[in-house]
Amino acid sequence: MKFTLSWLKDHLETEADLDEITETLTDLGLEVEGVEDRAGRLGDFTIGKVIRAEQHPDADRLRVCQVETDEGVKQIICGAPNAREGITVVVAKPGVYVPGIDTTIGIGKIRGIESHGMMASEREMELSEEHDGIIELPSGDVGQRFVDWLAVHDPAKVDPVIQIAITPNRQDALGVRGIARDLAARGLGTLKPQEIAPVPGAFDSPVKVAIDDDTRTGCPHFAGRVIRGVTNGLSPQWLQDRLRAIGLRPISALVDITNFFTYDQNRPLHVFDADKVAGDLRVHRARGGETIMALDDKNYTFQTGQMVIADDTGPESIAGVMGGAATGCTEATVNVFIESAYWDVIEIAETGRALKINSDARYRFERGVDPEFTLPGLEAATRMVLDLCGGTPSHVVEAGAPLQTARSYTLDTARVVSLVGMEIPKDDQIRYLTALGFSATGAGDVLEVWVPSWRRDIQGEADLVEEVARMASLTRLEPKPLRRPKPGVPAPVLTPLQRRERTARRTMAALGYNECVTYSFIDRASADLFGGGDDATMLDNPISSEMSHMRPALLPGLLQAAARNQARGMMDLALFELGAVFHGGEPGEQHLLATGLLIGQTGPRDPHGARRAVDVFDVKADAEAVLSAIGAPAKVQILRGAPDWWHPGRHGMICLGPKKVLGVFGELHPRVLAAMDVRGPAMAFTIWPAEVPVARSAGASRGALQISDLQAVERDFAFVVDAEVEALSLVNAAAGADKALIEDVRVFDEFIGGALGEGRKSIAVSVRLQPRDKTLTEEEIEAVAAKIVEKVGKATGGVLRG
Repeated sequence: MKFTLSWLKDHLETEADLDEITETLTDLGLEVEGVEDRAGRLGDFTIGKVIRAEQHPDADRLRVCQVETDEGVKQIICGAPNAREGITVVVAKPGVYVPGIDTTIGIGKIRGIESHGMMASEREMELSEEHDGIIELPSGDVGQRFVDWLAVHDPAKVDPVIQIAITPNRQDALGVRGIARDLAARGLGTLKPQEIAPVPGAFDSPVKVAIDDDTRTGCPHFAGRVIRGVTNGLSPQWLQDRLRAIGLRPISALVDITNFFTYDQNRPLHVFDADKVAGDLRVHRARGGETIMALDDKNYTFQTGQMVIADDTGPESIAGVMGGAATGCTEATVNVFIESAYWDVIEIAETGRALKINSDARYRFERGVDPEFTLPGLEAATRMVLDLCGGTPSHVVEAGAPLQTARSYTLDTARVVSLVGMEIPKDDQIRYLTALGFSATGAGDVLEVWVPSWRRDIQGEADLVEEVARMASLTRLEPKPLRRPKPGVPAPVLTPLQRRERTARRTMAALGYNECVTYSFIDRASADLFGGGDDATMLDNPISSEMSHMRPALLPGLLQAAARNQARGMMDLALFELGAVFHGGEPGEQHLLATGLLIGQTGPRDPHGARRAVDVFDVKADAEAVLSAIGAPAKVQILRGAPDWWHPGRHGMICLGPKKVLGVFGELHPRVLAAMDVRGPAMAFTIWPAEVPVARSAGASRGALQISDLQAVERDFAFVVDAEVEALSLVNAAAGADKALIEDVRVFDEFIGGALGEGRKSIAVSVRLQPRDKTLTEEEIEAVAAKIVEKVGKATGGVLRG
C-alpha cells in the first residue's frame, strides 16, 4: 500500500514529521517497507539561466548554450526545441546522477564541442512523462536548489511516498483514511471529519440494475447512477501527481477518480460508458463459456457459477475484478454509469485465481471492504465527477441492501493484563477503541463493545484486546521474570525421553555421524518400501506429489539424502537423524526413532591399506554405544526377524527377550537401495529410545563398579552342528548354561565340509568364566563345561567335535 505524506494529511491533522509517522506506523503493525524521498534524488540539481544560445556548427538540431550557474557560466549543448536565450532552466552539472536516464553526467564532446552539463526535462527527473523540451521555470534564482524551488511552487512533486505492508487482517488499512484513523487513535494527530452529503438526482436513471436470486450471496448490494454531459479530459494536476507517485498511470479524469477512491477510501468503483450499455445491468452467474475482453485487452472465458455484470448483449464486466473494454470510458464519453457494489470475499478470490487476474479491485474485495460504505462511496465519487467533469446526475438505483454486520463482544478490561501483560487503565482502553471507530458501553470492568462495519477481522474479545495493546504500543511492555513456586534450584523439566533424545543425538554426533533433518512427508513409493504408504498416513492437501504421506521410518529421508550426496561425488557417508515417525494418522500414533546410516569406506585412501568397506559390525558397535549411553542394559539378545527392508542374512535385532526390541542393525536390502537410487552396500541401525527400560534408581549417580580380583578362566569348545544352525543360537545356549558365572561367549572359528560331511559345519566358541567369591576348582570348571555341552546339544543338536 503506497500513499504520499500530503495525501495522508488530507485525512490527518498532525504536526508530526515524516520519521515520527513512519516509526509509529511500524509500531502499530503497519510495517513501513520503504520511504521514497523524491526530494533527495533531486538534491543536486540547481537553477540556471540561459544567457546565450547559438546553432551548433555541425548539427542542425543542437544548440550551444551559455548557461549561468552558481559556478559561473557553463557551456552546455542541448537538443531540446525550446532551448533559447533568456529562459530559466534546471541544470545537472558534471557528477550529478540523473534518475530518469540512469546516467551520471560528465564532461564530454558533442560533434567536436565540449559540453559541461545538461539541462533537464521533467521525464529525465522522473517528475512526469513530459519530455518534449527542457523545463522552463517562471522564476528562480541562479544557483538555488531545484528541490527548494519545488517545495514552494509545486510541493506535490517532492512529496515523500510511504509504502507499508498490509497483513490479511487489516483490510481497513488499504485506504489512506484507515491509516490516518490508526495514527489519530495513537495520538499522532486528529482525524479530520468526513461528511458525505447525498447528491440529489435530477432525473430517473435510464439504466436500471438487478441481482438474480441465486447471486445475492455473492453480491448482496449493487448501486449506481447515470451522469449525463460529462467532459472526460485530463484529470487535474494534483490528482495526476498522486496517482503517479504511487505507481499508477493517469488515464483520464473518470478513470483516475475511480483509482483515487480505491486508494483513498478502500472503495473500488467502476465507470461504464452509459451510451455503450444496451438496456439494463444485471448481476448473475455465468452459465459457462461466455467470453469478455477486459480493460487489460485480454480475453477471458467465464466458468460456470462465476459472477457477471451483463447488459442485454452479454457480459460487460467481470464482477468485482475488472471491467470490460466494450463499455469502457474514452475521451469521447459524455454519459456515464458509476457502479458501487459489495462482493463476497470468497467468490471474488476464487474468480480472480481461476481467471488469473490481479487487479486493485480484486485485491481489496477479496480482503473485504466496508459494506456500509457502498452508497456513501457512490455519493463521494459522484461529487468528484461533477466537480472535475461536470454533468447532471440521475437518482441512485440499487438492488439488494447493505449487509448487516453490526455485532458486539464483551470485553473484560482486566483481560489485557492476562493476555498481553500490560496494565492499561479502563479509560484509556475506551479511548483507544472509540478513536478506532468502536463504541463501548457498560459499568465496572466489563464492557460491551460494538465493532465498526469496516473491521470484519474483529471476531472476539481477544481481537479487542489486541487493538487496545496495539494502540498502547507493545514497546511499553516490560519484561518480568516468571514467578517461581518455591526458592532454590528448580526441578528438572525435561522428561526421561527428552533426556534420552538429547543424549542419543550427542552420542551419534560424537561417533562421527552428520545429523540430517529431513521432511516428515515422503512419497508413497518410498513409504511402501518401509511398511507405510496406506491411506491412514496420506495427507489431504500435500505440498507436492513427493510429499504425499507421513514417513513410517527415518531411513527413507536418509537414503534420499545419501542419493543426492552420491550424485555429487560424496561416496563415503555417515548420516543420522532423530525424529518422529508415524504408524497412523491419529494423535499419538507416532513414536521416536534414532537412525544411523553408513555407506562407503571407513576412511580416506592411505598407503598402509587401513581403509576398508563398512560392515554390519560397524553399525552394531555404534548401535550398542548409543543404547549404552541412554541407559540400556548391558546384557541383551541378538535375534533375527526384522522387517523385509533389512538383508535377511545380515542383520540383527537387539532385544530384551523375544518381544522387547530395542533396536535393529544390519545391511539394507539391495532391492530397497535400487529403488532409492543408492549405490551400496549400505549399513544402518535404528533404535527405539522409548523402549529402553527406565532405571529403578532415580538418582544421578552411577551404581558401584563390580570388579573381581579372581582369575578368569577361558575354555574353548568346537561343536558340530547342521549347516542351517545359526551361530547366534549356539552362543545364546552356551551363555544360558550359567548366567552368573559365564561372562562372555564369542565365536572364533567356523569350518564347513571336509571330514564333517555334507550339510554339517563346526562352530568354535570361547567361553569366559569369571568367579566372584572364590577361585574355581577343576571339578567346578568341568561341571560348567558339561552344562554348556548339554545346553548347546538341546538347543542346536550339536555335539563336541572329536
